[in-house]
Amino acid sequence: MKSIHQETFRVGEGEKVDLSKRPTRIERVYGSKEQYKEMLKAHVDELKDLQQVHYADDRYSVLLIFQAMDAAGKDSAIKHVMSGVNPQGCQVYSFSHPSQRELDHDFLWRAGCWLPERGRIGIFNRSYYEEVLIVRVHPEILQSQKIPEDLLNGRDVWKSRFESINSMERHLHHNGTRIVKFFLHLSKEEQRKRFLARIDNPEKNWKFSIADIRERQYWDDYMHAYEECLTHTSTRRAPWYIVPADDKKNARLIVSQIILDTFRSLDLSYPETSPERREELLRIREMLASGESYS
Repeated sequence: MKSIHQETFRVGEGEKVDLSKRPTRIERVYGSKEQYKEMLKAHVDELKDLQQVHYADDRYSVLLIFQAMDAAGKDSAIKHVMSGVNPQGCQVYSFSHPSQRELDHDFLWRAGCWLPERGRIGIFNRSYYEEVLIVRVHPEILQSQKIPEDLLNGRDVWKSRFESINSMERHLHHNGTRIVKFFLHLSKEEQRKRFLARIDNPEKNWKFSIADIRERQYWDDYMHAYEECLTHTSTRRAPWYIVPADDKKNARLIVSQIILDTFRSLDLSYPETSPERREELLRIREMLASGESYS
């Protein structure tokens, strides 16, 4: 079993990202399928316990952001890693094409509507980062967002959006939200294999559409957009982690370890009971034990 060090995958603040130099597959951190199951179960069990303390502690909220190309394993990573989490303390939001109402607001507005409360975990399956990814690859989307023409100044619009995102994430951090961002780094060849598997397996046909193939044609453009995004928005307070995703099991263990490290760093604890409250509880206990009613 190989140790997982989050620093290996973290994008340093100010680091210029070149995805061609970042691996999509690394040496497995697990030795066998059985060991993978044991490791994931241990991570899931600890996360379940930490979530309970997190909910009771009620000081922080945690926002997990997942971005990737199609078929990189975002859904399965969320499903497996978060399988032990209490649904009452967790919310998942998937960003799709913005509604007319959302288009009448700034590009970060709808994200604010789905941010987790204190004591809760929020998961964004795709996120407001789509506004500097797919919108950058397909600039015609930007033209439909009703932004004044004088503000659509070519490259400057992306610089402005990076600044807006960093400002929002800094604000959230200063108010108790801890943000962890995962880019699941999939190779083009592995994506091809997974698309074929979706076509060959009738139970997975619903997960594939012709739009997936159309977007694949823009692979290089997406890689450039991701490199710019990761370079300009990975900060000390809200870091990006580039997770090799050609091996789904490996990716899940890396993601779960980073999430655990995040929760461990919060120094969570159950609220202390005051002497007065403890005395009240003991009185109630005596009544319950003796069969008396409380009045």
